[in-house]
Amino acid sequence: MSYKIVFFDVDGTLTHHENGTISTKTREIVESLKHKGLKIVAATGRPLSLCEEIRELGIDTLITANGAFTVHDEKVIHKLSMDKDVAHEVFEYAASQNHGLSFYTKELSMNGIKDDNILKALKETLSLSDYPQINERIYDEDIYLMCLYANEETAEQYAQRFPHLLFKRWHPFIVSVLQEEITKSVAILKVLDYFNIHQSEAIAFGDGENDIDMIELAGLGIAMGNGSNKLKSAADFVTKKSGEDGIEFALKKFKVL
Repeated sequence: MSYKIVFFDVDGTLTHHENGTISTKTREIVESLKHKGLKIVAATGRPLSLCEEIRELGIDTLITANGAFTVHDEKVIHKLSMDKDVAHEVFEYAASQNHGLSFYTKELSMNGIKDDNILKALKETLSLSDYPQINERIYDEDIYLMCLYANEETAEQYAQRFPHLLFKRWHPFIVSVLQEEITKSVAILKVLDYFNIHQSEAIAFGDGENDIDMIELAGLGIAMGNGSNKLKSAADFVTKKSGEDGIEFALKKFKVL
């Protein structure tokens, strides 16, 4: 099969699954793929503002906020933003309950609630050692993704308070707050259409359960060895861990490199 495009999850896929670094080998692979004429796309839960390291790899197509905001160079290919009144309502309720919320615009901000569990989650998911900036009127902006920092009991409280919203857990202490289903695969279809490439000509690499729809959509879906069992069961192939050059191993196996 002749592949034309490769979609990479970022954290735990392009980055080392333990220390979050991007290896020299990974940088070389991205360059080699581009040299062979393949399109390279990063598909991440990160906001755009935390993708500079990815841009430095030479990747200029970015699916961010788990699929809610997608750009090629500076051109917006796809975006889904929350209704500002709905965002305001959740913002005010979280403030009254002293619960942490983060907001993914092009930047990343929070509502100012601080807690050790929030800081731990920020470190584990975005490699942040401190809280993002506070934006007290964030609901006036285009919010592509909102995240609630909460245990199961608190998340259920919100689900009952806001039955018209979707609450999707993707970390033991983080729940996405959505008006409509936001997935990487929806954004990938927009990217494929933009470049006039069929999904059968796509490869996708991932490690988390939010990557399942992405690797199922691609012609070749590859799970990292450090990925979740649920993702691995949905993949066409399970490669080595990201910290063990799993991307290179898979690309060579399928003769892409």
